[in-house]
Amino acid sequence: MKVLVIGGGGREHALVWKLAQSPGVKKVYCAPGNAGISGIAECIDIKADNIEALLDFVKYNWIDLTVVGPEIPLTAGVVDAFVKEGRRIFGPDKSGARLEGSKIFAKDFMLKYGIPTAEYKTFTSYRQAEEYVRLKGAPIVIKADGLAAGKGVIVAGTVDEARDALKMIMKDRAFGDAGNKVLVEQRLKGEEASFMILTDGKTVVPLAASQDHKRVFDGDSGPNTGGMGAYSPAPVVTESLRTEIMNTVITPVMKGLRRERINYRGVIYTGIMICDGKPYVLEFNVRFGDPEAQPVLSRLEGDFFELLKATAEGRLKDVTVSWKDDASVCVVLASKGYPGSYEKGKIITGLDSFKDDKNVVVFHAGTNLNNGETVTSGGRVLGVTATGKDIRTAKDNAYRAVEKIRFEGMHYRKDIADKAIKKQ
Repeated sequence: MKVLVIGGGGREHALVWKLAQSPGVKKVYCAPGNAGISGIAECIDIKADNIEALLDFVKYNWIDLTVVGPEIPLTAGVVDAFVKEGRRIFGPDKSGARLEGSKIFAKDFMLKYGIPTAEYKTFTSYRQAEEYVRLKGAPIVIKADGLAAGKGVIVAGTVDEARDALKMIMKDRAFGDAGNKVLVEQRLKGEEASFMILTDGKTVVPLAASQDHKRVFDGDSGPNTGGMGAYSPAPVVTESLRTEIMNTVITPVMKGLRRERINYRGVIYTGIMICDGKPYVLEFNVRFGDPEAQPVLSRLEGDFFELLKATAEGRLKDVTVSWKDDASVCVVLASKGYPGSYEKGKIITGLDSFKDDKNVVVFHAGTNLNNGETVTSGGRVLGVTATGKDIRTAKDNAYRAVEKIRFEGMHYRKDIADKAIKKQ
């Protein structure tokens, strides 16, 4: 079997790595890929949103399954185009991808189907949004409606911060058309967790729970990012909470999708805020989380290709999913300045230090090859992912590996998984 993975980040490296382990997979391609992916797959110089070129590649190379990593091609309708041509592809169609493509659509969907979430209002007028913020006070959350690479959510501690966020999104157009509408939301207090499921529209298979670290600095301070690290399992998601999430969130989501006549096949990622032991939905994503995919897939047992293929074909009920008892921790190494502006082309050293270490995998997120050397090419550069008998051991393994890697301006959080360790 031949597989194409669309995308070129850390999540896609993890997908390629796991797919390459499947006995039935003979060849993995990745478009466009990155320096790390090129070591285990053939990278194709096609951008992730070039749907026509991707479809041509699949036709002419007899690809058996295409796996979509990032959200942009999903919201652009890559699945619709492939299905129309009779090509097997993993991911939701354009209608299903609206759960991530529009935060307002997602919030309205939650309200319609009784899914617990924070109180909110939507605005197209800066003046009206500013007036609402002044009336409601702070803390408050400001969200751009559209896709903003994980950076379109601002938790404002003061009214002035909220007004600055509105100005940045609606007037300064920091996220382009994604800021044509904004969502102003009540701030929920609690602990976050990431809860992903696979579904073929009928069957639901929960994946191992994980926890992300969104803020750029230790102690959950600084601006939001695409994610600075993650770990799995997440002790905060107890068995009783897992059952409640399934009953109060996932079941209504599936019911709503069916009523909206959306035949959803792929991942539903639910960002959960746990308030006084109860789950509330912060957001939906329509693909594997990044960096959550890295520790979660490190713990997944069995044939990943067959799991994704069964999901795409509508026969998920035929596949069994199991998990390793080991824990896994991913620490993201970022460029200086991220999530703001940053320089590229910094030489990375130390990547060969643990090639034979079975407990460590370094997933590349923003890297390129330049004259035989691996260099930085993105804000999030690497995801150093380690396993261990428990979260503390996995964390120690990850940070020992981090110490062996160097590039100019390298920044990372030093407290990934500390919350989980305190619960052990």
